[in-house]
Amino acid sequence: MAATRPVTPASAEVRPGEYGDRVVAVEPGGIEPVAAADRHGRPRQLFWTWSSPNLEFATIFVGVLGVSAFGLSFWQTLLAAALGNALGALSHGVLSARGPKHGVPQMVLSRLGFGYWGNLVPAALMSVTAGIGWFAVNSVSGAFALNTLTGLPVLACLVIVVVLQIGIAFFGHNLVQAYEKYIFGVLAVIFLVATVYTFTQAHPGAAGGGGGTGGFLLTMGAAFGYAAGWNPYAADYTRYLPSTVRGRAVGWYAALGLFLSCTVLMAAGAASATIGGAGGDESPTAAFTGHMPGWLSAVTLLAIALGAVAANALNVYSGALAFLCLGIRLPLAWRRAIVALGFGAVGFALAWAGLSDAGAAYEHFLLVIAYWIAPWLGVVFADQYLRRGRETAGLLADRSRRGWAGLGAFLVGAVVSIALFANQSLYTGPVPKAVPAIGDITFFVGFALAGGLYAVLGRRKLV
Repeated sequence: MAATRPVTPASAEVRPGEYGDRVVAVEPGGIEPVAAADRHGRPRQLFWTWSSPNLEFATIFVGVLGVSAFGLSFWQTLLAAALGNALGALSHGVLSARGPKHGVPQMVLSRLGFGYWGNLVPAALMSVTAGIGWFAVNSVSGAFALNTLTGLPVLACLVIVVVLQIGIAFFGHNLVQAYEKYIFGVLAVIFLVATVYTFTQAHPGAAGGGGGTGGFLLTMGAAFGYAAGWNPYAADYTRYLPSTVRGRAVGWYAALGLFLSCTVLMAAGAASATIGGAGGDESPTAAFTGHMPGWLSAVTLLAIALGAVAANALNVYSGALAFLCLGIRLPLAWRRAIVALGFGAVGFALAWAGLSDAGAAYEHFLLVIAYWIAPWLGVVFADQYLRRGRETAGLLADRSRRGWAGLGAFLVGAVVSIALFANQSLYTGPVPKAVPAIGDITFFVGFALAGGLYAVLGRRKLV
């Protein structure tokens, strides 16, 4: 994570510097390089940028799954989650460090390895999983929390949560960063108290349900899927930093915020799953807060709703940026903001449809996220290694770059790893069928296969 220097793609249009650090202003433009006049902020702000969105129930539920669905003990779950989070946070830090140098979103930087046209595939996947998938997952948890707290109908609570999320994302980068900053203290204090109380009621020494190595790898994969799910967003929130900031500082603050918030709340979820006594008809959020005294339950439910907003402000914002990477030209000055509204509407419909079986849907979604992000990371990191010391100006906006090597390596890594190693209720590959103890190592195989293949193909001709 070396010190950065400004690089402007030769063929890219630099957005005029008119946004600056204004918070209550709609961010203009879309994915153009950020002008020097608009650069502001410090690396340390990334700690709360990547802590706040994880202080919510979706993070907690990963820990719950380790104990209740994958059959691990508390300590096994904690170790598996910490390892998965560490891998996801490390890759997140490396990607974040590149943002100030180039001044463009993460999925634009993805064009280095995938080319302009090959990058359409990961950009489309990012648009769907971030702007729609993650948005729906977090909206559901926020709606359940608000429903338990207020007694309002779940649909009405969903509308309230969605409107807040879309409103923040519509205004753009500066309001998103401001919300993450000021909500951090509130969420951190509430969840810390809730976590401490949960541990006073929990039985962390209780034996697991026999999950074994398979359950451990499933939990690790789910944790990695959650943490690495933020990787395609990384540079979106560092591209406004001055190009002179130290890349190492950018990377470490981003990685630390992500790792600590995820690991602490997953530990809380695992601990809560050892308490027992939850009713079968309770929503997941009500089950988590059911053992707490009334006042703590109320403020925790409020924090869950506010945390869902913190997460989805990023999801809608970055989903809109990824959509614009598909090459669709919109002449509107507010094109990113308008796209954010569209994603919010689709995400709301999906969340509404998923209210009835949120837990099972979330388990599958976490693992599927890892299935495509792992081979994408393999290509991105292999390309970064091959291009070390080389000039990249002009490559990001060059429409003549097909990127078949990157796309081919990605597709082979994803298809082969999923076909052979996926371990889902809807599909189980031949390897986990034959050796159930192997769990789900799809993300490991996908990363290694795609990265190794690109290292061979890309070494021939870097264009």
